[in-house]
Amino acid sequence: MNILIIGNGGREYAIGLALLKDTPQNTLFFAPGNGATSSLGENIDITDFETLALFAKERAIGLTIVGPEAPLTEGVVDVFHAHGLTIFGPSKAAARLEGSKIFMKEFLATNNIPTAAFLQTDSYDKACAFIETLSVPVVVKADGLCAGKGVIIAQSKDEAKVAVRDMLSGESFGAAGARVVVEEFLDGFELSLFAICDGDEYILLPAAQDHKRLKDGDKGPNTGGMGAYAPTPLVNDEIYDAVKKRVVEPTLEGMKAIDAPFCGVLFIGLMIVKGEIFVLEYNVRFGDPECEVLMPLLKTSATELFYKAATKDLKTLHVAFHDRVAVGVVVASEHYPYKSSPEVPITIDEVEIEGAHVAYAGVGGSFEKGLHVKGGRVLLCIGVGQDVAQAQKRAYTLCKHIHFEGMQYRKDIAYQALAQ
Repeated sequence: MNILIIGNGGREYAIGLALLKDTPQNTLFFAPGNGATSSLGENIDITDFETLALFAKERAIGLTIVGPEAPLTEGVVDVFHAHGLTIFGPSKAAARLEGSKIFMKEFLATNNIPTAAFLQTDSYDKACAFIETLSVPVVVKADGLCAGKGVIIAQSKDEAKVAVRDMLSGESFGAAGARVVVEEFLDGFELSLFAICDGDEYILLPAAQDHKRLKDGDKGPNTGGMGAYAPTPLVNDEIYDAVKKRVVEPTLEGMKAIDAPFCGVLFIGLMIVKGEIFVLEYNVRFGDPECEVLMPLLKTSATELFYKAATKDLKTLHVAFHDRVAVGVVVASEHYPYKSSPEVPITIDEVEIEGAHVAYAGVGGSFEKGLHVKGGRVLLCIGVGQDVAQAQKRAYTLCKHIHFEGMQYRKDIAYQALAQ
């Protein structure tokens, strides 16, 4: 099958690897891809959705998979559907679950899905009054998309008020902060669960745990994610069942009720507080780096999974996963996440490590001419093993064979699982 993957990060690279592993005869195209995806398929420099849809028709693309949130919230799925093309991802209307935090929070409240107490407003005074009713820390979120950086966990009420002021003024996140959500802070541990949905049916993937903070011990600023592992032993059958019954199923029913059936990846950011589940956020695509550790665990054909979800046929598919653990360590550039870093060359030792591979993200160049640093999160070292300890060891062994000036990575990915 000819398959088009929209995006340019490690998530899209990992999806490409999975599609080729189960069906080597697949022909892949990436729009725009990165320096390493050209080794898996052909990179396409097309950004306009109409032009991209015409390209897909000309090349007989049988399936398009959308990686990032921006094209989803901008309506790429609607454009492809208008051309009669098969595409995996939610419509623009359904993508509001990520595109607007206010829409998401109101949807949770309307459908009785457990979440933190909140206020959504464009009034500084109303936000400040609500902040006074909360205990610290206080969570302040910009309404729109902010590339994963629109959430402030304020350690004092004054800090929360400053965050609200900066968002509403446009200073922090521009138009994305024209309205804000202020909510109570939940004290527990975070998890990421992903449901592959076709509008009616769904497949819940193994729970993953992301590591958002830059430094070991969850210190430093929030990032797009410094590593992840799956499955996590922090989730038991009771939590999985609660997520299905109290989150996924009412979400699918609620979206159908507003004529926006959800097809694609429903990313559920959860906080577990004393065994109880609370939804922190929805995203409408795979998380990055969670995708990179989930794809190696998929025993069922990834091609079949994505195609059947896109064609509303999940009910005919039995999905299985390898009885393994995957750990992914993000190797980031020198100044990440503060500012851009020099485009220095990358060298990788010619060594094979059992159960380990690289997922390439912010890289430019090519394997033939040499890769170089292009983005903040440059690549991920993935280790797959019988247990967390073995998978972690393989991932970090691979890290030692990656070399570029200024590289940084956490040394404690999956520490919470190992403490169990």
